[in-house]
Amino acid sequence: MTISVSNHVGAKHPALAAANLTTSNRASVSRATSVAVAAKLNQNKQQTERRNEAAWPFEMMANDRASRLGHDIADAHLERLFSKQVVGGSSPPPGRDPFCRLPARVAYQGSRGSYCQEVAARAFPSSAAAATLLPCFLMEDAFTALEDLTADSAVVPFENSLDGPIDRNLDLLLRHPSVRILAELVLPVNHCLLSLSGASKSALRRVVSHPQVLSHCRRSLEALDLKVDEVTSTADAALFVAENQVADTAVIGSRIAAHEFGLRVLDPNFQDRQVAGNFNRFFQLGLSTAAETAYSAPVKKKTTLAFALDGGPSDLFSAMWIFERHGVRVARVDHRPNRERPLRIVDVAGEKVAYLDYVFVMDVEGSASDAAVEAAISRLTEIAAFTRVLGCYSCTGHSR
Repeated sequence: MTISVSNHVGAKHPALAAANLTTSNRASVSRATSVAVAAKLNQNKQQTERRNEAAWPFEMMANDRASRLGHDIADAHLERLFSKQVVGGSSPPPGRDPFCRLPARVAYQGSRGSYCQEVAARAFPSSAAAATLLPCFLMEDAFTALEDLTADSAVVPFENSLDGPIDRNLDLLLRHPSVRILAELVLPVNHCLLSLSGASKSALRRVVSHPQVLSHCRRSLEALDLKVDEVTSTADAALFVAENQVADTAVIGSRIAAHEFGLRVLDPNFQDRQVAGNFNRFFQLGLSTAAETAYSAPVKKKTTLAFALDGGPSDLFSAMWIFERHGVRVARVDHRPNRERPLRIVDVAGEKVAYLDYVFVMDVEGSASDAAVEAAISRLTEIAAFTRVLGCYSCTGHSR
């Protein structure tokens, strides 16, 4: 059985156009933090409503959602400014931890109904109300929300056991030095086949989802023998199918999307069965002050640090050996382009040779406050061009 996959979903079926929000449609929303921006979004919405009625219906729905989100973010910004004035400036009242606001405002990457919202609700069950879980259409906005105090915490996906790390989030973590890793959550993947509550399985003609999700469900899709189409957002596709009562289209998405939009879960755990399983790794992020407080917690931790080496990859063994010599196990090593020094020039047999330079990111077992880890990091700073601790955190794993 060969699965037919189409990238030109907008021309195939209106339900498929639902998941293909462009970055330009979202950019003005995600950076809105003031009433002025919210008003501008509302003006854009009114202009959109006057467009030709032949425009895609989902485009108008997306702009309406964008306007509402802009107002929500502006309200949060005003609330923060008002609270500062009440206490007489930017400092919190005496004895109050500014990072323990109840209920916590948790930013997550993606729109309502996304997998990341599902994880945020699981990590912060007391903050699962829509008013305290803040969607971020652009990945960087989850980091920005922390820095401008719109959010107290953020939840971002970091790695999948089949597809590897999400490089963009690692780059953002390096580019936002005030943001630290506070906790780690490792969860099994659960892709659900969703449809309208009243639709029968025999009435389905197509299945839509994100390309990565489709790759996790290839054998299950072959058994359905339906047309398969790619979309850029499973959550937005699920919303469109629900609001427009598209009975012939199923969406592979999260269980929380079914809850949010009133869809039926036809098949939970629709993903292909892997011998060793399929897991996602998520990070809870916060500002540096919260991370420093977390170091003192008496829980076994991991520490993630970034560093650059003058000798490049050839010096990586020396850096890793420092930790092994201090009895600290290295759990993971990754690398990203060094934006501060993209090229490393080396003299080889009298000739100058250029190499791309890298920042190495390493996970080690133990807290940064442990004597052995602290000593190893101190020694690393002596041979590294720079060293920075990205976070010290506990790990929570779930088998189901």
